[in-house]
Amino acid sequence: MGDHNRQLIQDLEAKAKLFRREILEMTFKAGSGHPGGSLSAIDIITVLYFHQMKVDPANPQWEDRDRFVLSKGHGCPALYAVLAEKGFFPKAALWTLRRPESILQGHPDMRLTPGVEMSTGSLGQGLSVACGMALAARIDEKDYTVYCMLGDGEVQEGNIWTGAMFAAHEELDNLIAILDRNQLQIEGFTEDIMALDPLVNKWKAFGWEVLPLKDGNDVRQILTVLDAAVQRQGKPKIILANTIKGKGVSFMENRVEYHGRALSPNEMERARRELKIPGFKVD
Repeated sequence: MGDHNRQLIQDLEAKAKLFRREILEMTFKAGSGHPGGSLSAIDIITVLYFHQMKVDPANPQWEDRDRFVLSKGHGCPALYAVLAEKGFFPKAALWTLRRPESILQGHPDMRLTPGVEMSTGSLGQGLSVACGMALAARIDEKDYTVYCMLGDGEVQEGNIWTGAMFAAHEELDNLIAILDRNQLQIEGFTEDIMALDPLVNKWKAFGWEVLPLKDGNDVRQILTVLDAAVQRQGKPKIILANTIKGKGVSFMENRVEYHGRALSPNEMERARRELKIPGFKVD
């Protein structure tokens, strides 16, 4: 465990780069969306679906599958890009993002989108749902893991801490939360709006195993920390992943204005030059 070969890392990095381009293209075509937090989260979601999790696109409701709950539902362009590449639905659907008739809405909808485990977007609720899934695995004697990605602005919601208490009380060690700690929310820096630190001490005080991730956009580090999280037993686990809002596009990085708006035509051309991918085409 933890000894990952160079080819695996390169393959995952290449996929994440492709998904960055798709995130920007689909939100640009839609004229709206949340590209910044999708770019900060995409490396982790890529590793989960293309290395870590057991899922079956041909059977999305497979009882023994691992579950992923995107509690920060506004980051769904990242999830959609990954699900399309994995084969849950045709990639052409990406270019219909946010249209009224589309299977890909502005926040995940489990009724519309194959592979989406939970409708999310009302911030603070995803962790409690993930707790229920993890508890159901125990009751049903199933051996699956539930992963739940949280936004750091989202962790200001009280419901997150209710779920945290429940998970610790039930000793849900098949639950792994991942905090996308990009330091920014829609109105600015999290620490200016409602300070979150010391997050390590807070989660430990709530009875969780805490695994810091120095660089949540580094595939090698993501692989290593996920290995460690799976091995820990007896407590729910949370990975505190330091990420960069808008990661991968220089003028978007650490800029709050890209939290909730698509790029302009000129910005999109700049981003395309930075993320040039041979053979990339939007249908």
